[in-house]
Amino acid sequence: MTIANRLLLPLCLFISFIPAHAADKPKLTLDEFFNSVDINAARISPDRNSVVIGTERADWDQSIFRKDLWLYAGGNLTQLTRSGHDSKPEWSPDGRWIAFLSDRKGAGGKSEAAGEKDEEVSQLYLISPAGGEAFAVTQSSESVHAFAWSADSQTLYFATRVPWSKTQKDAYKKDWKDVSQYRAAERGDNIFALKLADALAHRAAAGTRETPESERDSDITPGSRAIASTPLRIDELVVSPDGHALAFHTEPISERQEKVEEYEIYSIDLTNSSGNQTPRQLTRNHAVEGDLHWADDNRHLFFTVSIGDIGNAYRDVQPHLYWVDADNSEVQQWGKDFVGAVNRYTVAGSRVLLSGRLGTEVPVYSANRPTDSFSKLNAWPGTYERISAAKSSSKIAFIYSALEKPTEVYLADSVEKIQDAKPITSFNHLFTERDLPKGKAYRWKADDGTTVEGMLMYPPGQFEAKNLPAFVLIHGGPADADGNHFEADWYQWDRLAASAGWLVFEPNYRGSTGYGDKFLMQIVPEIVSRPGKDILEGVDALVKDGIANPNQLSIGGYSYGGYMTNWLITQTTRFKAAVTGAGAVEHVANWGNDDTTFDDAYFLGGLPWEAAQRYHDEAAIYYINRVKTPTHMVAGADDIRVAVAEDYLLDHALHILGVPSTLLVFPGEGHSLSNNPWHGKIKVREELKWLQKYGGVPAAP
Repeated sequence: MTIANRLLLPLCLFISFIPAHAADKPKLTLDEFFNSVDINAARISPDRNSVVIGTERADWDQSIFRKDLWLYAGGNLTQLTRSGHDSKPEWSPDGRWIAFLSDRKGAGGKSEAAGEKDEEVSQLYLISPAGGEAFAVTQSSESVHAFAWSADSQTLYFATRVPWSKTQKDAYKKDWKDVSQYRAAERGDNIFALKLADALAHRAAAGTRETPESERDSDITPGSRAIASTPLRIDELVVSPDGHALAFHTEPISERQEKVEEYEIYSIDLTNSSGNQTPRQLTRNHAVEGDLHWADDNRHLFFTVSIGDIGNAYRDVQPHLYWVDADNSEVQQWGKDFVGAVNRYTVAGSRVLLSGRLGTEVPVYSANRPTDSFSKLNAWPGTYERISAAKSSSKIAFIYSALEKPTEVYLADSVEKIQDAKPITSFNHLFTERDLPKGKAYRWKADDGTTVEGMLMYPPGQFEAKNLPAFVLIHGGPADADGNHFEADWYQWDRLAASAGWLVFEPNYRGSTGYGDKFLMQIVPEIVSRPGKDILEGVDALVKDGIANPNQLSIGGYSYGGYMTNWLITQTTRFKAAVTGAGAVEHVANWGNDDTTFDDAYFLGGLPWEAAQRYHDEAAIYYINRVKTPTHMVAGADDIRVAVAEDYLLDHALHILGVPSTLLVFPGEGHSLSNNPWHGKIKVREELKWLQKYGGVPAAP
């Protein structure tokens, strides 16, 4: 036996004990990928023994996304509602009821505003965790925008657009027919109070009495009374622990971000029984606040900022945690030295628990005072979301995922024992039985010396392999980031692309969160050119390191990722294929159509007539004659964030230039493709085909 043969025998024996990678677990299929379950709520009960969970999944037969509620109690998980239209569950403080919103058929009246489709509207429902059918406690042709329980569980507060009587509606229709009065036809919200006893009595009497004359011409829920009004729309309500104050957050009645002063926090005095009172304004920030929560001292109100800042001038920083003193309106930031972004938080007694993004990880932090540095808890790597704490218990519930750990709900006996938490759902168990791609963080140096980071997702069985075909998948936002988390949908389809043979490169370019406010703000006023350099320099680094094959590069993204894709194919011809969605190619018309206009103007250094040259220089359309990359486009027909006109403009230009291109327009969809699951599935199916056709990666067997 030669030396070579002697070495071969033990090597063969060793290999025989290694599980065959492909045979061990099958690869993920397109159908399986789009049967993932999104978990959007996990609320622990006041007695700490139960958790109500909200899910969303595709219903292929009805062509809708089903929104259902589940209840974990006594160690068992059961489906609580089955209408497919239920969301935003909230426990009553005494734990006897779960309130939620539903636009199920029969929930109440139908929208009859001018120019609107005749469709079901969201109403407020109750269900007992002990069992039984859910029932509506509001009945109106106006949607319930927000609701909250009183501290003693005896009253429900809810906000709807100021109701009209039947007489008012008939008069409006007579004058305007189906004409839509843009802005002029809109009106603000009322806050109503409804005693739980009255709601239950009205339900018990339903069908046993004739509707009184006074209720026939009314669009107001029987038994409810208006306690406050605002010329704006209300999107959040919270009641103080002592039950004395109700705080709410406003947004424009048009639901377009046009004036930053339309987003503020107000409060009303619930001990004042004088009737419809004038709310007191608590904040005057240049920001979009949200995620309100009263502190236990009944004086301070927590909130986060998703867009803008609390300073005297508008600027975009990362999401941070603040509270406002309801007595003197003084605003204070929590964890001011925290470099990352605050995603979610909860108040557990005097302690604040939060999930904060720092780089590609989103761990759990805690703090007891505003001046405390956030203390990182000893927990698993990955992403923690929607932490829920019971006021009288140390137990917490949370949603968790990691690159190879599908999203599920977990329950821990305490924050200190978070590493011992147990999953209480298995909605996405199928993914654990598939050969999932492995990934890791990747860093490179930009031309100005800044360290930039992103994620690499490798094809199954090829972790850390070299010379791979690379697909650059760019996240939207721009204030977002890719990292150590699990997601499977039309927007985040890196696992499917990797399973099709691509090394997926997800760059956290300048403008991304988790890397400090300075890093995020360096996108101003170079809205696409600065992050574009970061991305191309990341591709250069991958090629230099021998990881990516320079002859097999493709690119794609949606929303801001679409902006960047459209820009980058004008800056280089190295990409063999591009897939882009809902991305602008110019900024003037996009500013006018966009529902988030004040951040666009900030990014570009001014309004269109103030920074005309910048609007020109940072627009892909003026460099479009450089494009050689075959480009596939998608858009929602009803998108107002990035109007479909931007996609038609890009398609028209590429067609004139003779560049291979296709455009798919999804009817009835806005920016998020959230109405029909088939649209997202078809989107990704065709994008994968386009990458295969032009990107140089053969189809998987």
